[in-house]
Amino acid sequence: MGIFKRREQRTPPDGLKPDTTLIRPASTVDLISSYSHKSPKLVGGKSFSPNMANVLPETPIPEPPDPAIKPAAYLRSIHAVRARTKLVLEEAKVNALNHFTVDMSKFKDTADYVVSIIKRDFAGDYASIPPHGRWQHFEVGGRPRVTQLLQSWSTSIDNQERTRRLIDLFLVSVLLDAGAGNKWSYKSKESGKVYARSEGLAVASLEMFKAGAFSSDPSQPHQVDAAGLSKVTVETLARGMQVSDANPMSGLEGRAGLLIRLSTALQKNAEMFGVDPRPGNMIDYLMSHPTTQAASVPVVVLPTLWSVLMDGLSDIWPATRTAIQGLPLGDAWPCQAMPKSPPAQPWETIVPFHKLTQWLCYSLMVPMTKLLNVHFAGAELMTGLPEYRNGGLLVDTGLLTLKEEDRQQGLKNYHQMVGNGNAVEVVPTFEAGDDVIVEWRAVTVGFLDELLVAVNKGLGLQGAEQLTLAQMLEAGTWKGGREIAQVSRPITGGPPIGIISDGTVF
Repeated sequence: MGIFKRREQRTPPDGLKPDTTLIRPASTVDLISSYSHKSPKLVGGKSFSPNMANVLPETPIPEPPDPAIKPAAYLRSIHAVRARTKLVLEEAKVNALNHFTVDMSKFKDTADYVVSIIKRDFAGDYASIPPHGRWQHFEVGGRPRVTQLLQSWSTSIDNQERTRRLIDLFLVSVLLDAGAGNKWSYKSKESGKVYARSEGLAVASLEMFKAGAFSSDPSQPHQVDAAGLSKVTVETLARGMQVSDANPMSGLEGRAGLLIRLSTALQKNAEMFGVDPRPGNMIDYLMSHPTTQAASVPVVVLPTLWSVLMDGLSDIWPATRTAIQGLPLGDAWPCQAMPKSPPAQPWETIVPFHKLTQWLCYSLMVPMTKLLNVHFAGAELMTGLPEYRNGGLLVDTGLLTLKEEDRQQGLKNYHQMVGNGNAVEVVPTFEAGDDVIVEWRAVTVGFLDELLVAVNKGLGLQGAEQLTLAQMLEAGTWKGGREIAQVSRPITGGPPIGIISDGTVF
């Protein structure tokens, strides 16, 4: 169906009334300029460019579910991530964490380091900083792979279908983007260059996509569909990712499981993903949703996109994780640093992160914005990503220090994993669900919000000129975390604390 065609009326989220007079203008911007111009700026979730501020309507944002009534729904909401992690941040500020010593005198050093990285790369042109997203990872080494992919398609393919294809690619690539470990790398079949970690996973997934690894239609390899995903096995993914005994990848089975379960989720949710189930068909669902408004540009409410990813893809996450009243929560974990009094209900001990879902949100918003000029109202609800680059920055700059008892346990874990004979740049290592990792991730989310304020002040930016959280993640904390890791651990460039990855979290 056409992207702007009205669907049957649906009941919107609580607190919003259906808009029965929406008109979906089917304008198509120039195919080249739509994806070659600089990324529009996201200012506090209210507009993507300064000249749009006066033309976009005020858009009501749904309130989160009441945790006393629907605790699982609340913990799965985007609202809960910032609210719950803030409680751990408050403990950190008074140096009352269970596993880390917090030296608040180092906060300024951390902020100054991030400012220095951003000034070095973008001084005088901060508005050009793109939001954090998968698009940039595809372009490792300065090669504009996404633009080249778009240019390879016939000009008869409209921007709606182009966006669908990019969403297909980006969604699969993000699901494959959990930490691959220090030993894995990928040699590009196109350039012959070798890439590791997130960029290696990006290039590998892109080349698999272009080869039709996720498509069931031989005449259209550049798509991802349920039938194509159903053919994925650990063995086919290993071949595509060049995994071998000499080139091991952490969590290979977990990644394959995500893609296989994605096939089922797409088929179960035809309203969101179409009768010919593809991730990219969410475009049609979003544009015709009763909460979406038509102004000078389409205005999509962020919680609507969040619902597609959390509810539409809920079946892909491992069922063994945290659950409330039998409902799985995804990337959410009990944390001992949560307040102990008054007596807590079970849900009150849990901190949600939904890192891969947030990474999906950040990544999918970019092609929708660039190609279809979609504005996302409520984007400020998104938080920093609780992963090892952002969290590692806080450790490597001295803001956080692992307590000695935990450090010793982590070193013991490391040696049990790799053996003493293979020890290289030994770091304390833990399981993703260990309380020390949950606490680290929670405090990382909280400090990223604090850093955004300090970094904008350090850059001298005010008002609409201020960097968004997504821009600071891209140009500052994620990049800075990687660079300081390469200085601190030059052999592996790995994080200061290791996480045993199952392929579904980091």
